[in-house]
Amino acid sequence: MSNGKLDKSSVMTNESDSTLEEENAERGNWSNKLDFVLSCLSYAVGLGNVWRFPYVCYRNGAGAFLIPFVIMLFITGIPLVFMELSLGQYASSGIVMVWRASPIFKGVGWAMFVVSVFICIYYNMIIAYTLYYLFASLAANLPWAECGEWATEACSTEMKFKMLKCQRTNGTWCDDQCVNSTALDFSTMNCTFYNGTDKLKSPSDDYFHQSVLDITEGIHSLGDIKWELAGCLLLAWVLVCICLAKGIKTSGKAVYFTAFFPYVVLLILLIRGLTLPGSLKGIVYYVTPQWDKLARAQVWGDAAVQIFFSLSPCWGGLITLASYNKFNNNSKMDAIIVSVLDSVTSVFAGLVIFSIIGYMAEVLEQPIDKVATEGAGLAFVAYPDVVTKLPLSQLWSVLFFAMLITLGLGTQISTVTTVHTTLLDQFPHLRKGHRKTLLLIVIAIFCFLIGLIFCSQGGMYMLQLFDNYAATYSLLFIGMVECIGISWVYGADRFLTDIELMLGTRPSNIWKYSWKFVAPIALLGILLFTAIDFSPTEYNNEKFPGWADGLGCLITIASIMMIPIVAVYMVLRRRSQFSGSFIELIKHLSKPTEKWGPYKKDHRAQRQRMDDSYNYESQIPLKDHTDSQKV
Repeated sequence: MSNGKLDKSSVMTNESDSTLEEENAERGNWSNKLDFVLSCLSYAVGLGNVWRFPYVCYRNGAGAFLIPFVIMLFITGIPLVFMELSLGQYASSGIVMVWRASPIFKGVGWAMFVVSVFICIYYNMIIAYTLYYLFASLAANLPWAECGEWATEACSTEMKFKMLKCQRTNGTWCDDQCVNSTALDFSTMNCTFYNGTDKLKSPSDDYFHQSVLDITEGIHSLGDIKWELAGCLLLAWVLVCICLAKGIKTSGKAVYFTAFFPYVVLLILLIRGLTLPGSLKGIVYYVTPQWDKLARAQVWGDAAVQIFFSLSPCWGGLITLASYNKFNNNSKMDAIIVSVLDSVTSVFAGLVIFSIIGYMAEVLEQPIDKVATEGAGLAFVAYPDVVTKLPLSQLWSVLFFAMLITLGLGTQISTVTTVHTTLLDQFPHLRKGHRKTLLLIVIAIFCFLIGLIFCSQGGMYMLQLFDNYAATYSLLFIGMVECIGISWVYGADRFLTDIELMLGTRPSNIWKYSWKFVAPIALLGILLFTAIDFSPTEYNNEKFPGWADGLGCLITIASIMMIPIVAVYMVLRRRSQFSGSFIELIKHLSKPTEKWGPYKKDHRAQRQRMDDSYNYESQIPLKDHTDSQKV
């Protein structure tokens, strides 16, 4: 050590030693670096990359949207990912125990825990829908190819669609064609007049809502449980448990499939899409810049929102995954790689989706902007409708839904790991024997039982409510408090020194300014923009009643309230044992505990010498039992 810089030879020695055995025998470490990187990538690259980004991109200026998207990636996305990966890796702890750095902020960890529980409960239902469609795709004929016994009057055959389109242009359907000439003798022709509903639905739309969901009229009526969906939800949880049977040792191997398989399928679908008529028009529409839209604040707001929710900081997953890293892993490089690959994946997925949308527009003879959709409408209505028009439709359907399953599982596995690891950190005795696996099974059963509400006929309404409120406003608020806790209370300079101990070189001060100013301000801006842009929840053109959005607000508050509740709890518990003033107590609880820091003692000793070398005020560790209280 000299001039405040860590001796790189010591880092290399530690790094080489750590490859021979696990640094943290109690918690375990990743088998190799690739396991971790792929786990982070599989966690970040989820369903939203495929079914949300392309729609947001075209709506906000198409190719021009990539400019604010990339800018937001570098000023908010990468800094937040770097901060969370470094935090978890430095302390080798989950989302609650990392706040030994500043115990009064432990509520941030518990807030992330609550968010992760909510996501665990409802996200697996999306995988359940996908499993249902995967099994249905194995039939000799795709069940949504034609209007079946489940169909309503609005279910559109190709003939119905053509007749209605003819009628809308003031034509008459005669002899299997639309006739617009008044000079023809219709008496010699076989003419048919369409008298049905003018709001036709595709067979795939009717199949999803009438057969799969058997959906009710609204959220006020949940109806009965659809046991076929309940079975698929149970299977989804079984798959998650298998992937996590031996913790990160099995999940680290599962991600080799969940991370790579989606790219293989996307490439296959793109190649196939490019052979379809109209596909190039769709891609051109997707990438053609609409520069005038860059002047709109909403475009920049949507770019920030997309980056934030795509990379998934503040869920707790990044901290949890990094906590199993070896101490000298290069977290900065990992943050850049994962963030950039996630964004590139979103753009690439857009090419695939819009090649398909271009084909749909060609077949339906409609403008592309009338065909483009997002979310469940794209996955369970639009794409299933497309594959019915392709040769070997079962093959393309199986590939698409298998891809969605792997995308969903990648995110779900890491989210369940976050919940599981948090409980294991709080109750270390559960790591012994089969208790660790038993806890995983208990988590799965608990989430499955609550998730049965999504298997009801009105379950899709509840799913939309959770999707809108469980991890939106709350995450933005949690992220702001997290930045304040690390960069202002614990200290950005101190945190950079922590990272220097791991990496061997001190990161640039640009990271400090990003964590202290840019990221919190950006998160506040996104929060305000999202709040201003608020609109009542709706699904399938059915607006939810006010009480439903009120319930959604309670879901949001449930996680946010953990921050003040835990802080107040800790203050009350310590108040009677602390002799100083209230302000001194707050300062006392804001300082690191004596258990804060690296897992290995030699790393702790190096860290203390670095404090002395940099000659900045060192916070005094707590020497009482505050940290041992499992809050």
